[in-house]
Amino acid sequence: MATEIEHQPPYEPYEPPFEWSDEELTKPAEPEGPSRSDRIKTTAKKQYGHATARTKHWLAGADIDPVTAIQYATDRKQGRYDNKLIQQQRIAAEAHGRFAHAKARSEAGEDVSAGTLASLGGRVAAEESKLAALQATPLLPPTDREINAARTSKKASRAAIVAGGGLGAMSVLGGAIEQAASGQPMLLAALGTAAGYGWYLVSRPFDVGQPVPAPTTETQMLAAPVDLTKLESQPGMREFNAPPPPALTVEELEQALRNIGEVKPNEQIQILAVPQREKDGSTTVVFDLPPRTTVAELKKKLPKLAGALGRDVSMVDIEKAGTEVRTSFWMTDRDPFEETRPSPLLKAPTQLDAFKDGVPVAWNKRGITIRLAINNQSYVIAGMTRSGKGVGASNLVVGTSFDPRINLRIVAGKNNGEWDPYSKAGVASTYFKPNPERLLALLKALLADKDRRERDLGALGKSKLVAPVIEQIGGIELLVIDELATYTRPGKPLRDEILEALIELSAVAAGAGILMVLITQYPEADVIPQALAMNCGARWAMRVENATQSNAILGGGQASAGRDASKFDPPRPGFGWLVNPFAGVTDLARSFDLDEDERGEITMLLEKAARIREKSGRLAGQWEDPIEQHLLNATGLSSAAGGPKRDGVPGRHILSHTPEQRMQMDACRGALKAMDELERDVAQLDEMAEIIGGGMTEERLSELLRAAGAGGTVKITIPGRPNRVNGYKRADIEDALDLLEGA
Repeated sequence: MATEIEHQPPYEPYEPPFEWSDEELTKPAEPEGPSRSDRIKTTAKKQYGHATARTKHWLAGADIDPVTAIQYATDRKQGRYDNKLIQQQRIAAEAHGRFAHAKARSEAGEDVSAGTLASLGGRVAAEESKLAALQATPLLPPTDREINAARTSKKASRAAIVAGGGLGAMSVLGGAIEQAASGQPMLLAALGTAAGYGWYLVSRPFDVGQPVPAPTTETQMLAAPVDLTKLESQPGMREFNAPPPPALTVEELEQALRNIGEVKPNEQIQILAVPQREKDGSTTVVFDLPPRTTVAELKKKLPKLAGALGRDVSMVDIEKAGTEVRTSFWMTDRDPFEETRPSPLLKAPTQLDAFKDGVPVAWNKRGITIRLAINNQSYVIAGMTRSGKGVGASNLVVGTSFDPRINLRIVAGKNNGEWDPYSKAGVASTYFKPNPERLLALLKALLADKDRRERDLGALGKSKLVAPVIEQIGGIELLVIDELATYTRPGKPLRDEILEALIELSAVAAGAGILMVLITQYPEADVIPQALAMNCGARWAMRVENATQSNAILGGGQASAGRDASKFDPPRPGFGWLVNPFAGVTDLARSFDLDEDERGEITMLLEKAARIREKSGRLAGQWEDPIEQHLLNATGLSSAAGGPKRDGVPGRHILSHTPEQRMQMDACRGALKAMDELERDVAQLDEMAEIIGGGMTEERLSELLRAAGAGGTVKITIPGRPNRVNGYKRADIEDALDLLEGA
């Protein structure tokens, strides 16, 4: 059976929609664009070139402008000074430790010689003096040589960073980018966003002298992500606090100088050290004045400059920093004399070298301790009542007691007990209360001793007193006359003779080691004649009534130059103008707070000074005193250590009590005085100790009275009390005191 085949439509061949021409068929193919890998390599190469240029510019220090170089040098100099200060503090602390250890051994009964203690104490004083001198030395602005050295050091440190691989790592970074472009994309991710941002900073187009552009939004995205959520402050979390604004800007300073006429409109100052605010709120700026003027001229306008800056004169300070026009200007936000400060001796009552290093008496505007040396000059300390001249004088005289080579001769101007502690401690070689005849005899004794000293200096081949021969000629004589007007005001007995002797001593005796401290509340020409005042090189003017009195202390014309002790507003005890040419000081100063009446600080210090003097054999009565011997021969009475009763009244006995005996006598006198106040002849220990004050305790008073020979407590009857109690009778204490005073 035949099968029928279904017929399909015929197959149609494919025909292209267009035909290639011969020209198109023979045309060469266009090259493809650069691959992604090639583009990355090109970009990396270009960026690497930018980074290299920027690095060379950085290594050459071209970005260090003059102001930056000065700042580098200033920071470098400050760092060296701070290291030196820390080193000296360590040395001083070590000296204190050695001395304290030796002292503890001595008090424990071990065999420690007095010479060893004196040597260690001297080292403590020397190291403390070095420390104080270092602290008082102003840090001058860097010199041109120091600035160049700082710039070179900065460049060298940058080169060391590169040599150590710091910036050299940029080449590794560039190579890593090329490797990532060659098929290692994970390596690029591993570099981290921070490294990417760092590469951006150095790989941008760089033009020398142009500031680096700020990163764009796109480049900022390369940095690590930032969480903008405000975090709550947690305990112990470190917070960023912006530094306070500067206490002084260059613009304010320059405008103030123009306002007072020191800088003219066509002139300008040159800043050498950029103002920086210290932790205490002060600012120091070093600048050069126009060549037309000088630092000395600017100092005369200091009050006007202070006013132009909205400050008190005590809040600004000017010092010459090398040349006549280079100025170190200091300013603070608060009055540096507003609060009192205790004497440094209360913290470290050690032996001093008053001849070489001086004694601490006050502080200046910048808070630096002022030390007055006991050599080459006499002193005048003056001011009206309650001006603090007594506190200033006490700082000076108490300080000298810590140098056993100084023989203190104290002449009081009043009959009160202000100067009694010096005699009770045995520190005062001579002490008496108002007595013009005895003062004249003392002045004549010092003049005679001046002749003897000059002969001894000649035999030693010296023209004046120097440190190595102080002890060989008998020490330094320091005559302290309180309330000078008591003896030198017109109409006073023996005034002319006393003034003549004072003038002669002030003129010719300083070289022989005989100096004076004259204290008065009447700074007038008839009290301190010019012939006397001009020979007293160091002068301290506290608050006075008028400019004439101020000039009588400080010298003619000082008030018109801005140093007027009648202009203190507000006046403060111990605050005044201090002029000490040998120490280079002419400035405002305030004496350290040193109280006797309420806190007994002077007595406490003098007891410590007495121990130092006792070990050196220089307490009153321990050595042959030619001055007191002269007074004894001339008057028949002794005023050594204040006389027999150590109260400033000369007597017929020269006493040489030990420090323990002197403390026992003080306790007896204090107990008797307490009975006088209680108005009875019996008293208990606790009530007597309370009246005596000065830190006296019931236990200490009992110990001293027993040692003095008054025995222990006995049963006594106090009027108004029903029962008998334990205490002391007046007669027992008086008998013990009589025995001690006649010892």
